[in-house]
Amino acid sequence: MSAINTQKLDRIIERFAGVEHALSSGATGEAFVKNSKEYAELAPMAKGASALKAAYGERDGLAEMLAGGGEMAQMAEAEKPELDARIETLEHDMRILLIPKDAADEKNVILEVRAGTGGDEAAIFAGDLFRMYQRYAASKGWKVEVISTSDGEHGGYKEVVANVFGQGAFAHLKFESGVHRVQRVPATETQGRIHTSAATVAVLPEAEEVDIKIEDKDLRIDVYRSSGPGGQSVNTTDSAVRITHIPTGLAVAQQTEKSQLKNKNAAMKLLRSRLYEMERSRIDQERSATRKGQVGSGDRSERIRTYNFPQGRLTDHRINLTLYKLPEIMEGPALEDVVQALVTEHQASLLAEMDNDN
Repeated sequence: MSAINTQKLDRIIERFAGVEHALSSGATGEAFVKNSKEYAELAPMAKGASALKAAYGERDGLAEMLAGGGEMAQMAEAEKPELDARIETLEHDMRILLIPKDAADEKNVILEVRAGTGGDEAAIFAGDLFRMYQRYAASKGWKVEVISTSDGEHGGYKEVVANVFGQGAFAHLKFESGVHRVQRVPATETQGRIHTSAATVAVLPEAEEVDIKIEDKDLRIDVYRSSGPGGQSVNTTDSAVRITHIPTGLAVAQQTEKSQLKNKNAAMKLLRSRLYEMERSRIDQERSATRKGQVGSGDRSERIRTYNFPQGRLTDHRINLTLYKLPEIMEGPALEDVVQALVTEHQASLLAEMDNDN
């Protein structure tokens, strides 16, 4: 692996110094917000760049001592292995920092969990997955707000959609999109047979108006009366809202609130996020047409993970990760072990790309 260009390190250090100066000069308003954000992004990179430059300087010094021979060369020879190891670590850390950031990583999330094949057991499993995500979010200090639900007949959910608010929510949850398969003995099973069912998960970065522009002329908005289980009317006004994006045919509906305006706003938020994710996916597919070894495309039709309850085993098929701690993972916080393994694999693939491009 080649050394990192010192000119690149100098540019990072100089840019950070410039932003630091701009902040200390009393900028206010949008300029202050912009500089503060850039400062936070550049600070760890500038620190890493300075440490790596200093280590390169030490290595040059040792090279001179080695060339001089004698007792100084012996001292340099003794120090070299430790310095080489430190430089290798600093270079690896710097490459991680230099990986282009996903613009959506710091966004909040719209989380959708739906029962797949497997009838009642699939709905129960969808409920178990959603509770796992709720507990994981709580362990990260995030807030979860349910947007809409469709309950299963014997527990769980046919569908549940929720907002997850918190720093880095999308960065941590984005690899959860796909088909989650469960193998276990349902509570209703009298013969003790293991059943296989599935649920699908979609993780969308919450889009803002600045992320994607939607023209009013491209929307068809229908209002209708909300209905509950069995078709019963929830209220007597036409408060439910369905919005169709005519160019793509994408449609979303909301009926959770009694207010038509609140349902319309919630539906627009969901529509905007789905359109934003469609565009992200299109760009990513173009970019990754020749890329291999991806963690996953985030396609909801892709089977990504199996939860085997009899064996207490979770297997993530994308990175061949198997953990025999399924009960702890379903409790929420231990999901971090899976998340970090996926993030690490993703970083490794991006680093390989960067090295191939250089």
